[in-house]
Amino acid sequence: MSETKKERKIPAPMVNPETEAFWAAAKEGKFLLPHCVDTGKAFWYPRQVSPFTMGKVEWKESKGLGTIYSVSVMKRAPEIYAIAYVTLDEGCTMMTNIVDCDFDKVAIGDRVQITWKPAEDGTPYPQFKPA
Repeated sequence: MSETKKERKIPAPMVNPETEAFWAAAKEGKFLLPHCVDTGKAFWYPRQVSPFTMGKVEWKESKGLGTIYSVSVMKRAPEIYAIAYVTLDEGCTMMTNIVDCDFDKVAIGDRVQITWKPAEDGTPYPQFKPA
């Protein structure tokens, strides 16, 4: 018997001055990561102050490639979805959804790439699929 998959709805993001640059780039299909100017380290969640030094931030475009660090597949009718921590090639780790895959085969260590799915208001929202 095959399972019917219904995509999980993602609420519209709450855009504020700290995240505005990220969401504006997302609408253009660009995945921007904030980097600490002092250390050069990338971090997630987008904000205007470095969590490492409380200093300045610069935005750099990412290729959106990473590796699944941890994953949990939820099977609650009618939805089936996977939530994961993905460590991006830039070194930071973000919580995200894994989509467009066989949920019975998704695993820690899998390579993934960004894909954009619309939130409830149509805003492109970053999620990951197998690379």
